[in-house]
Amino acid sequence: MNAVVQQYLATWNATGDERAALLSEHWSPTANYTDPMAEVSGHEGITAVVEAVQAQFPGFVFTQVGEVDAHHRQVRFRWGLGPEQAEPLVIGFDVLVLDESGRIQDVHGFLDKVPA
Repeated sequence: MNAVVQQYLATWNATGDERAALLSEHWSPTANYTDPMAEVSGHEGITAVVEAVQAQFPGFVFTQVGEVDAHHRQVRFRWGLGPEQAEPLVIGFDVLVLDESGRIQDVHGFLDKVPA
């Protein structure tokens, strides 16, 4: 399940055609994404959220924080967002639910640490 998390984080760090390819390959076309700031469905909705975060935090990258925990088709993990090679300024916790083919179907996101 570590690969799923890496593909998920890569989607958040990618732009343009690279992000579109990651969404197409690793996310269900009907994927749902929900966190305290957004609730969207489909690749277009997810793209809009990713682009908004990238615009709000230019140059920041998403990284995995700690270990991945998984069972059945569910994966939970912590992530950080901050300058590359630096301590993350934002830390969150996500739960991914995979569809029958192993693609991301649902994301349930939580924010644990957000700068003031």
